[in-house]
Amino acid sequence: MNYLRYLLSFLMKDKIVASPNFNRWLVPPASIAIHLCIGSVYAWSIFNPALTKEFGVVTSAANDWSLSSVVWIFSVAIVFLGLSAAIAGKWLEEVGPRCVGVTAAFLWGGGFILGSIGISTHQLWLVYLGYGVLGGCGLGLGYVSPVSTLLRWFPDKRGMATGMAIMGFGGGAIIGAPVKTFLLEKFAMAPTYLGPESAVQMITEGGRRFAEIANEKVEIVVATAKEASTLPIPGEAGVYVVGSGDTGAASVFLTLGIVYFFIMLIASFLYRVPAKDWKPEGWIPPVKDKKNTMISTDNVHIDQSLKTPQFWLLWLVLCLNVTAGIGVIGIAKTMMTEIFGSTLPTIATASFAGTYVLMISVFNMCGRFFWASASDFIGRKNTYHCFFAIGTVLYLSIPFAASAVSADQSVTWLIMFYAATMLIFTMYGGGFSTIPAYLADIFGTLHVGGIHGRLLTAWATAGVLGPFLITYLRNLSVENAINDLVSKIDPALFEAKFNASISQLGELIASKTVTVSALMEISPSGTVDPTSGLYNSTMYVMAGLLVIGFFANLMIRPVNKKHHVENTHPNQNF
Repeated sequence: MNYLRYLLSFLMKDKIVASPNFNRWLVPPASIAIHLCIGSVYAWSIFNPALTKEFGVVTSAANDWSLSSVVWIFSVAIVFLGLSAAIAGKWLEEVGPRCVGVTAAFLWGGGFILGSIGISTHQLWLVYLGYGVLGGCGLGLGYVSPVSTLLRWFPDKRGMATGMAIMGFGGGAIIGAPVKTFLLEKFAMAPTYLGPESAVQMITEGGRRFAEIANEKVEIVVATAKEASTLPIPGEAGVYVVGSGDTGAASVFLTLGIVYFFIMLIASFLYRVPAKDWKPEGWIPPVKDKKNTMISTDNVHIDQSLKTPQFWLLWLVLCLNVTAGIGVIGIAKTMMTEIFGSTLPTIATASFAGTYVLMISVFNMCGRFFWASASDFIGRKNTYHCFFAIGTVLYLSIPFAASAVSADQSVTWLIMFYAATMLIFTMYGGGFSTIPAYLADIFGTLHVGGIHGRLLTAWATAGVLGPFLITYLRNLSVENAINDLVSKIDPALFEAKFNASISQLGELIASKTVTVSALMEISPSGTVDPTSGLYNSTMYVMAGLLVIGFFANLMIRPVNKKHHVENTHPNQNF
């Protein structure tokens, strides 16, 4: 172990101490580069359609993974981000940002490569292990690697420094979304087309659909015109052979894993740490007075911070803010398509949806820098008050727009939805970039990196809670919508459409043969498509969480002096 540590000594903190004339503005580009790579996790929804149609390609086949199972890959990655950050925060203080950044490169890049193997072999657990567990650990290590370093380089601009450190994470999808979309189109291969539905003799067995080709029974899927239009080369509505095409997801994972690894490795070697007692030229540390009572000039030890009510209130504040945003980000593309796709067909196109995901990243990134910088002037506490108060109104506006567009097919409601979600994403990102400075204000800078890492367990919790609420409430809404539509449809029409009776409904839903869109094709004239309202209950719940977060933030006060380092760990004071 000592021999290995000797070999890797060039990665350690004592080997990367900057010279007296070092320009501190050379450090942010390294952190931004790493965060742009790991921030591509926010473009995860780009993969959702491909991963849920690996066999069917044009639409989901019976053996394809469900949306809820795929969404949880993103959740697992976020959980392990929080867990690894909690552990790595203290380790970071010991070994420095370069060692942590290099480790993150191996985990994030390797996670993509292992995920590629899982997709190509259709082993979902390998995707969870690769992208979710290993990749998630890479996310956590890469995320915390620059935070405490930049706080020490920029003690005069804490909010701006953390905004720079975390801005790239929010902007990762700006590059990641179009690159992933391009690569998916590049590597994809359309499935074999048998002809329109009326021209193919089909049978239904066990909820699945089959057709005979050259005396051989093959599994098929029936695609609508909208579904066929999403192919790399837009196809026609009708019957396609299962397993005859390729979404290209496995190849994209492999390519990205290699590229991200090398970018993160190079960026890690650009890290430097300031010498002991270094401070910006001409800067005078703030003096605690009536104007900045929330900014402490004292420090709290990393272990002692867990004994303060401030840590757990900040934990709850971050958890609730992230829960409300993370579930929406994970399914943003799908949600927009489902709410507006049936009423405004332009929304269903791949280009519009891809642009929407790109803009999520733009506003997420800009929000990180804007809100963190603004917090230097209005205070961290007031910044979070803005997140919760404004966010509550915005979440409540989404069900309103969804209900309105089903009755009035006007682009006005899309604009309202678009504006509301973009503002939500600025505050979601702003919450992440503001929290390190909030922690530095409350607990001091001595152990802020480690405390920040432990606080990110709130992100891990939100990574489970947010997607769970989204998928559970959506699935409940889908089930209710299907049962409601079936009750309005003539049983004879149902049997003619699906080659099975209504008594087999559960089996047909499980095999993805019966869907809301398929039922709408045979519903009575004038039936309102329920798709646009599938997320209404979810948005009400999210708004409620923000109200709780507002009051939790309101309760935060300065730390009692009994928790300061000079009273708990006197030998570790500055």
